[in-house]
Order: sequence, then structure tokens, then C-alpha cells
Amino acid sequence: MGQVNVSINDRSYSVACGDGEEEHLRELARYLDGHVGELAKSVGQVGDARLLLLAGLLVADEYADALKRVESLTAEVKSLKEVQQNELGREEAVEQKLTSFMSDAAGRIEKMADTLEAS
Repeated sequence: MGQVNVSINDRSYSVACGDGEEEHLRELARYLDGHVGELAKSVGQVGDARLLLLAGLLVADEYADALKRVESLTAEVKSLKEVQQNELGREEAVEQKLTSFMSDAAGRIEKMADTLEAS
């Protein structure tokens, strides 16, 4: 099991993680520290617990927005797939009509050729 030291609001924390997850955990800590730092600038040093709570709420809000965006994009992809399927259906129908038209035209041309040869 891995162990990582991270710094949030100039305080060090030792955090356990799975092997190979150390760098990812450091990135997450830097991200959280950025939020905590911005909050400390705007509201002052109101205590680590409050700053971490506010930063956690900001991150949770970002996460909720991201989930909504994913849901919206998923619905859009579904809609586009339905449109694509409809277009493929139309394309197949047009192709069948064109094939039928060409077959009928070929039959008529053959009849005309037979008529001309018989004359």
C-alpha cells in the first residue's frame, strides 16, 4: 500500500493509497489546495476545518455540474444516434427505390432493344 504526503493550506497530511495511485492523489491534493487557497484569500483564515468544508462543497458543486453535463451529453448522443438510425433507414429506402427504378429501366431498355432487333 502506498503512502503520500500532501500539503493543504500549508499543512502536511500523510495519506494512504493504493500502489501506483500516488501521483493521482498528489494531483487531487493540489486541486483541493487550490480551492482552499482561493477561499482563504476571499474569506480569510477561518480555520482548516471550515476551509476544507467550503472547498469540499465547491468540489461537490463542480462534480454535480459535471454530472449534469454528462447526462446532457449522453442524451444528446442518444438523440444523434436516433437521427443517424432514421437517416440510415431513409438511405436504405432510397437505395431500394433506386435499385427498383434501375431494374425497371433496364427491363424497358431490353424490351426496346428486342423490338429494334425484331424490326
